[in-house]
Amino acid sequence: MKKMTLNKLLRSQGFGPRRVCEQMIVDGRVSVSGEVVTDYGASLEPESLLIEVDGQPWVCREYIYVVLNKPADYECSRKPSHHPGVLSLLPSLFSARNTQPVGRLDHDTTGMLLLSDDGTFIHRQSSPKHHVPKTYEATTHEPVTPELIAILLSGVKLKDEPKPLAALSCRQLDSHRVEVVLEQGKYHQVKRMLAATGHHCDALVRTAIGKLRLEHLDLQQGNWCFLNDAQLSLLAPSAVSE
Repeated sequence: MKKMTLNKLLRSQGFGPRRVCEQMIVDGRVSVSGEVVTDYGASLEPESLLIEVDGQPWVCREYIYVVLNKPADYECSRKPSHHPGVLSLLPSLFSARNTQPVGRLDHDTTGMLLLSDDGTFIHRQSSPKHHVPKTYEATTHEPVTPELIAILLSGVKLKDEPKPLAALSCRQLDSHRVEVVLEQGKYHQVKRMLAATGHHCDALVRTAIGKLRLEHLDLQQGNWCFLNDAQLSLLAPSAVSE
């Protein structure tokens, strides 16, 4: 991040429009590295700079990379229609920065959801041509059988899809749970593939994206965290904007 004035820095971090940010600074509501700054034209090196607004600390970031353990009955949309949006689980600054879900999970699907305001990152993670594998655990109403595993691995023909869709890998977890790894990301893909084999999906959890696994993040449902460089590297090569 290049040097910028304090008012522009606050705007870039989602604290509000220019006039609002300038007034906050003039009113003495903003501290930089523990010192109150009232000059909104002060020039600063923003990367990893610690600021406080109304006593609330914030580390400045050029882009936001977040993982959320999504609970059920939340929509992956900035304009939800039937359920609360996942952004309601995050600080309001994120929405002001145009942070958005990377892909979508159905409202009743839980588990790992990435969010960012980095358009390049969102495209690399979402585009099928980058082949980012995503791992799901599906609970089926009917018992899991070796035949089901074989069909999911060989390919299932779905309506409106020109070719059969196959899992990258698939394994039985217990009598009614199966782990499925996909890279296509088609609409309701896991549920539709199971339905095409005569199995109803009672519950679906996304447990991993790339090599980043939800179980290693220690996040309860509804909680989130920033991703560090090591975690971002597990998602896909060159996942972050340079």
